[in-house]
Amino acid sequence: MTTLSRKQQTQKRHRRLRRDLSGTPQRPRLAVFRSNNHIYAQVIDDLAQNTLCAASTVDKDLRSTLKVDGSSCDASTAVGELVAQRALAKGINQVVFDRGGNLYHGRVKALAEAARKAGLQF
Repeated sequence: MTTLSRKQQTQKRHRRLRRDLSGTPQRPRLAVFRSNNHIYAQVIDDLAQNTLCAASTVDKDLRSTLKVDGSSCDASTAVGELVAQRALAKGINQVVFDRGGNLYHGRVKALAEAARKAGLQF
């Protein structure tokens, strides 16, 4: 029996989730990727294979306002608000949440709750 690394376990969970999740033009997918140092969020239309908007802790306009590093819940909250603002500006108000194989806890949960609070529905 081979043991999988933590990254492989996350990828396996993500593949299992993606069987049932798909973004449409009416309800795109809000995909979250969490690394050790940063967090990224994209709103994706899977049918057209197109990223509609994105935000991350690496964005220049967000880096200047963050007082903490990119690997904190406060940074995730800021990314969630920013991606929601960008999606609402493009007329997207409903999304399907894709946690990317991560547990709905900590930074992923902070991003999701901030996006909900900013006006996205999922």
